[in-house]
Amino acid sequence: MGKPIDAHHHLWRYSKEEYDWIGLGMEAIARDFLPAHLQTELAACGVKASVVVQARQTLEETNWLLDLAANSPCIHGVVGWAPIASADFPRALERLKERRKLKGLRHIIQAEPDDEFILREDFNAGIRALAGSGLVYDILIYERHLPAAIKFVDRHPTQIFVLDHLAKPRIKDRVLEPWKTNLFELAKRKNVYCKLSGMVTEADWNSWNTNDLRPYADAALEAFGPARLMFGSDWPVCLIGCNYHQWFQVAQNLVAGLSTSEKELVLGGVAARIYSLDSV
Repeated sequence: MGKPIDAHHHLWRYSKEEYDWIGLGMEAIARDFLPAHLQTELAACGVKASVVVQARQTLEETNWLLDLAANSPCIHGVVGWAPIASADFPRALERLKERRKLKGLRHIIQAEPDDEFILREDFNAGIRALAGSGLVYDILIYERHLPAAIKFVDRHPTQIFVLDHLAKPRIKDRVLEPWKTNLFELAKRKNVYCKLSGMVTEADWNSWNTNDLRPYADAALEAFGPARLMFGSDWPVCLIGCNYHQWFQVAQNLVAGLSTSEKELVLGGVAARIYSLDSV
């Protein structure tokens, strides 16, 4: 089997002010996480390459991540942030497109007070500006945002989208609906892909087990199929509920029923293709 790719992790220099979402019970991630820390985790699991994803909504962080990636052989791509809803976005995009390892953009939709932020005209104008750039757009939402996300995707039939963390279903409460129905509806759009990631942090941090996660992973596999699903660690956020190696083992367990070629797609092949990762 080909070596896996981690399609979703973060890096940061921690400060309480810049990462105020790291609250009680999350002390394990209230510190620096840099490429040297990442490389140790990847090497221990035999993961060949990774995609680092924004955690702050600043161009400063995006450029910092791109600088790290330029000097880190294991980081093959960056999903950064840019002011998509701003009139200045086209100019910012032109500058960012010069950075070879920029593979996509993301906005933290889940944190917006307006549950239909993703449908705003200024934001959609920015998404239209991505046409021809080759950049992916990662959708970060809670499950309640799925109906709006479906309408959003329908406005951009040629844009490649990646749904982060299965849209954060309510795993801790063991609630499948209406998340499952909405996920299947979104998956009918063939330009949408999905990350098998972020599940542990939606479960009970202290008492989850693989069986708690399986109904959600099975639904994602059924909805998207192995050709549109990709593994991501969500490290270091996953440390709230498990270490890197543990999640890597769980993810392999969740796709154990697939054929060898299907496993290779989920564990690396899809990410390499969708994010146009070099030399992977």
